[in-house]
Amino acid sequence: MIKKQASCDDIYEEGLITVDQALTAILKSVPVIEGIEQRPIEKTCHRCLAENITADFNVPAYNNSAVDGYAILDEDLSKPKPIKLKIMGHVFAGKPYQSTINKGQCLRIMTGAALPLGMKTVLMQEHVAIEGDCILLGNGHHLGQNVRLIGEDIKKDEVILRAGKVLTPPDIGLLASLGIAEIKVKRKLRIAIASSGDEVFALGEKRASSGLYDSNRYSLLAALDRSDIEVMDLGILGDDPAHLLTTFQQAAATADIIISTGGVSVGDADYTKLALQNTGHVNFWKVAIKPGRPLAFGKINDRIFFGLPGNPVAVMVTFYQFVLPAIERMLGITHKLIVPTFKARTLEPIRKRIGRSEVQRGILSQDNQGDWTVKTTGKQGSGILQSMSLANAFILLEHNQGDIKTGNEVTVQPFAGLF
Repeated sequence: MIKKQASCDDIYEEGLITVDQALTAILKSVPVIEGIEQRPIEKTCHRCLAENITADFNVPAYNNSAVDGYAILDEDLSKPKPIKLKIMGHVFAGKPYQSTINKGQCLRIMTGAALPLGMKTVLMQEHVAIEGDCILLGNGHHLGQNVRLIGEDIKKDEVILRAGKVLTPPDIGLLASLGIAEIKVKRKLRIAIASSGDEVFALGEKRASSGLYDSNRYSLLAALDRSDIEVMDLGILGDDPAHLLTTFQQAAATADIIISTGGVSVGDADYTKLALQNTGHVNFWKVAIKPGRPLAFGKINDRIFFGLPGNPVAVMVTFYQFVLPAIERMLGITHKLIVPTFKARTLEPIRKRIGRSEVQRGILSQDNQGDWTVKTTGKQGSGILQSMSLANAFILLEHNQGDIKTGNEVTVQPFAGLF
């Protein structure tokens, strides 16, 4: 009698955990790195802020004009219309007006120029008529219009940016507007990556007829090409348990995270998981997800280790669904740009087995009414890397979800904001 062994197609295998259980376990296990760097603000875009930033002064620092126009006194605005006001001079940005203005008078003022004492209203130049050295104004104006008030944008001692925020170009401009030249950010996360397997060949090598070129490492190199990450490329590791063990231990001396692809399934030559068991601790290695079921997570010498599957699509799926959240947690990111998920209507039926999550590759678009629609990229095999290249979104199918009919709604996760 032949006893069936566990396979990637099993959904009730012992030790198999759900996606939510896996992600929860990962995020509870990874530490937030403590190191920080003092950096010039122009070198901190997309880095994680490590301190609260407080304003030292009000922005604007003074009441100023929001438009090119004419500054007038309050009492003149309340007079019966139309009224005529004499232009007494010009006020330019950076050059405060020093003389006194009386009733029946006004000033030509430029955008950003400080309002003279006692003047609280600016009339747009397009909303008045010019008669010689005077302006003529009618009804429709009100006190305080077209004026930027002191502290309207930022108040002195206000916390404008909080630790844990991923800094964006507007944040850098905001810091500059407050005269802040340097800030503290989380240090770069050090991540070591490797591909494994005797069948894997490096670019430039002559490939054996039964071999394949290493795409996984290049996908990960591209995904990790970020200003807050320093990558250590361990290259391709052959099916040698001793060499795997030594390489991982050496990487653990400096890396915060080690990511290896391949060698975590149940085959006779899947040595990565074995090396992890011998040198560290395995939290789990089977997740109810397609693609990506053979996912090893644990530690080597207290360093976080991810053993991702060998198939190229499974590498990408497990990286974005499991590794990326861990990276963000370790960097201390608590405020980041939104990575949205939302519902879209399917343009075709989608097959799905109940009892596991599935991450299919989809093409997301909008119909003539502006509603979101999605279709798959075609064949969804975990080795079909072109399905990732053609896609612009993940289709996230839940654990207990079954087959989807044409026109039903599914959850989608656009690549924009994720990649």
